[in-house]
Amino acid sequence: MQRILVTGGCGFIGSHLVRRLLDGHPGATVVNLDLLTYAGRPENLADVPDDPRYRFVRGDIADAAAVAEAAEGCDAIVNVAAETHVDRSIMGGDEFITTNILGTKRLLDWAAAHEGTRFVQVSTDEVYGDIAAPHRSVETDLLHASSPYAAAKAAAELLVAAYVRTYVIDATIVRGANAYGPHQFPEKFIPVLAINTIEGRPLPIYGDGLQVREFTHVSDFAAGIETVLLRGVAGEAYNCGSEQAQVNLDTARRVVEILEADDELIQHVADRPGHDRRYAIDCAKLRALGWAPTIGFEDGLRATVEWYRANEPWWRAIQAGADYTDYVAANYGGRAGA
Repeated sequence: MQRILVTGGCGFIGSHLVRRLLDGHPGATVVNLDLLTYAGRPENLADVPDDPRYRFVRGDIADAAAVAEAAEGCDAIVNVAAETHVDRSIMGGDEFITTNILGTKRLLDWAAAHEGTRFVQVSTDEVYGDIAAPHRSVETDLLHASSPYAAAKAAAELLVAAYVRTYVIDATIVRGANAYGPHQFPEKFIPVLAINTIEGRPLPIYGDGLQVREFTHVSDFAAGIETVLLRGVAGEAYNCGSEQAQVNLDTARRVVEILEADDELIQHVADRPGHDRRYAIDCAKLRALGWAPTIGFEDGLRATVEWYRANEPWWRAIQAGADYTDYVAANYGGRAGA
């Protein structure tokens, strides 16, 4: 693969993937197609624009003309662009349907029309829904999405499978667990914990806080996506996670401890509607391709929290925007302490 299109490359996961592909493949060119919505931050790739192997195209993956411009000459597409925040999807938002489903179709249409194009769809473990212990989701399990966000991602996966069967395209799917790390948008769980603790504000914990997640460092997730891009089998899906359970309330306590703050900052608030209790995925299939996570949660969490402490200008600039303040008011304004 000599020319790779990464969609959503200015976002959290996308920016890490763009940098990884440029660093690890000196003979490749990376094109970044990003609409620069609220979570797309050009500063996430501040060190990249001068690289002659990098090209940025501002555009919407739901716009066929923008896709054609960006994908011209590309022999691989990695679709990272998506609306991803569950709370925003619950609050409404047609953009979850437009970007996550229609946008995926536009990219698949281009791949189907250009024989030999390699296509990787970046998805989520949330498509499996709530998983009762001790089961760990495997790639052949039924999809049972609980939120509008997860449902849109599941629908996109079905489109990918349909295009593989109907148009015989070379497409794969990566289902990632909850990613965390530097440059994650401040409204996500771990950044909220870190930033609110730094500012001495309450840490809102949904319900009893005993939800179980597999937090996976974004560097490990980017490596998993790259592995599937290089060695994944057409038509197959691959789980990518840490395979280490973390309880949300314990994670909040650990962030408070790292920042030497008081546990009294932790505040239980009304739970999210339809909140999944547990995610757990089996990553044996991806491990068989040679991938394995390398960053343990303790080390990764500490480094991430320290990154937010050292990079206040980055997240304070986002907090100053109307979109962010409107979201915080809408999502947390009506959640009384529980």
